[in-house]
Amino acid sequence: MPFLRAFLPGQRRAPARAVAGALLLACLAGSIGHRSGAAQEPPVPVLPEPVAPPAPVTSGEVRAGVPVDGGAVAEPMYVPDPIDRGAYAAIPEAVPSDFDPDWPRWFAGATGLVMTRTLPSGAATMQPAAGLPTLSTASAGATWPGGVDFKVGRWLGAQQRHGIEGIYWGLYGLGGSASVAGAGIDAIPQAPGVTLAGSPASAFLAGSSAQSIARTDTVNDVEINWLYRVTDRPEFAAPGQRVAFQWLAGFRFFQLEDVLTQVSTSSSLPPSPSGANRALLSVAPDNDIYGAQAGFQADWRIAPRLRLSAVPKMMIGGNAVTNTTTLATVSGASATFAGGAPVDVHATADAFSWLGSVDAGAAWDVTDRWSLWLGYRVVGVGNVALADSQWPSTLAAPAALESIETGSGTLLHGGYAGFQGRW
Repeated sequence: MPFLRAFLPGQRRAPARAVAGALLLACLAGSIGHRSGAAQEPPVPVLPEPVAPPAPVTSGEVRAGVPVDGGAVAEPMYVPDPIDRGAYAAIPEAVPSDFDPDWPRWFAGATGLVMTRTLPSGAATMQPAAGLPTLSTASAGATWPGGVDFKVGRWLGAQQRHGIEGIYWGLYGLGGSASVAGAGIDAIPQAPGVTLAGSPASAFLAGSSAQSIARTDTVNDVEINWLYRVTDRPEFAAPGQRVAFQWLAGFRFFQLEDVLTQVSTSSSLPPSPSGANRALLSVAPDNDIYGAQAGFQADWRIAPRLRLSAVPKMMIGGNAVTNTTTLATVSGASATFAGGAPVDVHATADAFSWLGSVDAGAAWDVTDRWSLWLGYRVVGVGNVALADSQWPSTLAAPAALESIETGSGTLLHGGYAGFQGRW
């Protein structure tokens, strides 16, 4: 058989070897094909790319950073390229918490004053006379004269936290007068041994027919203060902030000149249009107080443009006191003591005096650059020389006029109204 021949010895082996090789190759090919088919996996599905949802349609109208239709408007994340190259220049920097304010640096104001002062009990200027009221230094009451107040200053530094200001205010002609007329008015003081216009001073001061007493006061105040703001400046209060506060400290000069004059009309000398028959006695103490002061300004904003303000200050300083006492006729003829010295005595003294003041009022900030204000000012000054305390009891010798009493005090008070500008 042909099949057996292939395996029997002695037969041809070449064809048998070829058949075996072919069978082996066929088996190997089938095995490889089977394994290759088993290793294959199903293909991965390809997902479609996500599609952004359409942007909401908005009206474009924005109120307080929010569109009226409810859509959100996000703040830009990057600063756009300033040259518009389609890119971004940088990430915006954070806003510093202690920023440099863009406020006006200079400020100035002008204010009108109407003030008066309290008076001591006073000293008598005449002896009691039948049927006549008795005059005293207190009879020359204090009226309500006008005055002025000026302020100018500047804020310093990048943040305008420090500043300096100059202030002047004054009152002029503060005082009043009183008079009596009748027979037998004996003035206080009398002047034994004094000669006036060639006649004894008693010809004017004793048994006179009329007397008047008048007061004329002058007040001058100069301040230079350093300012330090703790919160925002009053006229630039931060949103939601109701209270503003700043400290002040500086130098102050305060002058109080208190002048009393007495006119006695002689009943024995002939009348004179020039006043040669009238004696004029003047007592004029002057207080010049220099010293350091400290205080603060507090403002309470009760409306967006309206605030209440208080500025208390306290000062202790040296007081250079002078007092001048003169006697002459109204026409200008001077009196002389018995020794020939003129009755024109100038005395000096030194003392420590104190002063406290408070301005309380309301301010209306019309704009960021203009404000109107009105209020009330109270100034108390102590350990000073007043004319009432220096009124002499006699004019016998210069030594009686050379001492000065500095233990008095007074209170000045009144209203003010004005404006302030800033630039």
